[in-house]
Amino acid sequence: MDTYRARRPALAAAITLSAVLLAACSAAESAAPAKSPDVVEKPTDRAEPTPTPERRPYTISFGGDVHFEGVLRTRLNADPRTALGPIARVLRRSDLAMVNLETAITTGGTPAPGKQFTFRAPATALTALKAAGVDVASLANNHGMDYMQAGLTDSLAAIKRTRFPVVGVGRNEAEAYRPWRTTVNGNRVAIIGATQVLDAEFIQAWTAAGDKGGLASAKNEARLIQEVRKARRNSDTVIVHLHWGTELQKCPNEAQRALAPKLVAAGADVVVGGHAHILLGGGYLRNSYVNYGLGNFVFYNWGPDTGRTGVLTLTINGRKVLKDQWTPAGIQGGVPIPITGLGRQQAIAGWKALRACTGLSAKPAGSG
Repeated sequence: MDTYRARRPALAAAITLSAVLLAACSAAESAAPAKSPDVVEKPTDRAEPTPTPERRPYTISFGGDVHFEGVLRTRLNADPRTALGPIARVLRRSDLAMVNLETAITTGGTPAPGKQFTFRAPATALTALKAAGVDVASLANNHGMDYMQAGLTDSLAAIKRTRFPVVGVGRNEAEAYRPWRTTVNGNRVAIIGATQVLDAEFIQAWTAAGDKGGLASAKNEARLIQEVRKARRNSDTVIVHLHWGTELQKCPNEAQRALAPKLVAAGADVVVGGHAHILLGGGYLRNSYVNYGLGNFVFYNWGPDTGRTGVLTLTINGRKVLKDQWTPAGIQGGVPIPITGLGRQQAIAGWKALRACTGLSAKPAGSG
């Protein structure tokens, strides 16, 4: 018998069965619901995403008022990289460092009419700060627009050109109040700059409003508090740097004592600043840290009181200020020289004693 012919019935049956099964599978696939376009199958060979780094404590150091007049201009012109002198070693040790830059950044412009003291410096001032380990500066103070609108234009151009972070100033209101943001050791840090001190005749001209450029003014409390609340929503640490206080007055004035609690209530974890040319006390307001006066820092004139200065270093983790440390210094030749030996301990004790008239505490609330 022909072998093929003998097997043909069985082969035909097998082919028929395969066709039936194939048709059934096709029908089942057609009946199955379509996969949502939002559902994407994860390839089995793809690596797991890297976990977010755990937040760790970081340090931030603050120095007081800086300009480059007189003997300091000579230092700046000689070598911007060494213009701040030996205090740079202290600033560089911290994860972040900040000062108040009390000068317009310009070589032109017209001095503010009727103003007794007007300060300006070339853009190498920003080079000097960066070389000394300063990461951000505030221009929100009563000298930030000493050379009026032309000086402001030059200042903003220098900031943009050098890419050095400066807060408290801008081409418009939004930019002036906008915080500088950075992330350090997993902490999202926002720093806002504003001034509570402005000469009465310049308040309107110098304050950023709407599309008008200028400085961030703490006299507009509602606007400043709005920015603090906004920063609080997406930051781990909110810092407000203020130009505030009364010249040569050793205790905080009423305006300072009134504003600090409002900023803390709005979400500020740190409120620091200066203006008085002398040191004022610092400490905890509930769980936030406040310092009312960092004094002169890099300054062209100094005396027994106005020459006392130093670096305030805070250790922070998220919203918790874990520690404050004062590195005392004395101004010599315009720059801060760290104090050593027995004088150092005496200077630290003197700095701590300044807290007595501030209403602030040595420790955060509830720490025992």
